[in-house]
Amino acid sequence: MQYQAVATVFLVIFMAEIGDKTQLATMLFASDAQVSKWAIFIGAALALVLTSALGVLAGGWLGAHVSEKIMNTVAGVGFIAIGVWTLLSSG
Repeated sequence: MQYQAVATVFLVIFMAEIGDKTQLATMLFASDAQVSKWAIFIGAALALVLTSALGVLAGGWLGAHVSEKIMNTVAGVGFIAIGVWTLLSSG
């Protein structure tokens, strides 16, 4: 097993998920005293596993069909565009 890759992906994803909309939504569901916390945990965990699986499949397909340079450029431009849009829409 590639422990360094696992640790790197874990840390990056973990840091990205702290305080995001997914965590806030999960906290909102967990605040309902009528709902099992295990049911919320299982539902949230399954959703995260499925979205991660889709990301891995899409990344694998893109990696086989699109050059890494193009993917890096598109990702960079996309993040900049989201940042600019966030700045402009918050005012």
